[in-house]
Amino acid sequence: MIDLYYWPTPNGHKITLFLEEAGLEYRIKPVNIGKGDQFEPGFLAISPNNKMPAIVDHAPADGGEPVSVFESGAILLYLANKTGRFFGEDVRRKIEVNQWLMWQMGGLGPMTGQYGHFHVYAPEQIPYAMERYRNEAARLLGVLDKQLQGRAFITGDDYSIADMASYPWVDPYDKAPLDLAPFPEVRRWHAAIAARPATQRAYALTKQVNPDAGKPMSDEERALLFGKAPA
Repeated sequence: MIDLYYWPTPNGHKITLFLEEAGLEYRIKPVNIGKGDQFEPGFLAISPNNKMPAIVDHAPADGGEPVSVFESGAILLYLANKTGRFFGEDVRRKIEVNQWLMWQMGGLGPMTGQYGHFHVYAPEQIPYAMERYRNEAARLLGVLDKQLQGRAFITGDDYSIADMASYPWVDPYDKAPLDLAPFPEVRRWHAAIAARPATQRAYALTKQVNPDAGKPMSDEERALLFGKAPA
């Protein structure tokens, strides 16, 4: 059994995508990041950076004590190695999947996240920041579009953790949609993943876990999410 410390954000979706695809048994431990659950001592013991997702695997492959893992990319790698799925079987394949996973972790996620912050959540509009991150998000979508040419998925014909990591970060903000018109390969790839039954099951958890998803944040929630720890 895997305990998944989760809230329905792009990084949270990465892990439910894997768990649903792999058919692993898991239970969700909600981490309401708008209420400050990420600062609770019990959660910090497994995720010291006070970010979700995190997991605790009560049946690790070595048969030992439960294993905890934080950081979404590290969790995907752990689960891929545990199951032998969605990572490839040979060294060269693993290298390719891993570098595109790191591309998402170091580029697509952070830059699109900053785009979302300055277009959706920031208390005031800062035109320079809004343009900066819009342009960088578009640049990264262009990189992805080029990589997808002639490939069903990011690294070839097989769906991988690189796809699971990247999919939730493509146009995630309903209130500030990115222009995907210039990126036909991204649109084709994104639609194919959206149609997968496991993707639909994973995203159905959004309203189950957070019925208020999509509603405006309060000032308290905004403070907790954007740099102010609770007193």
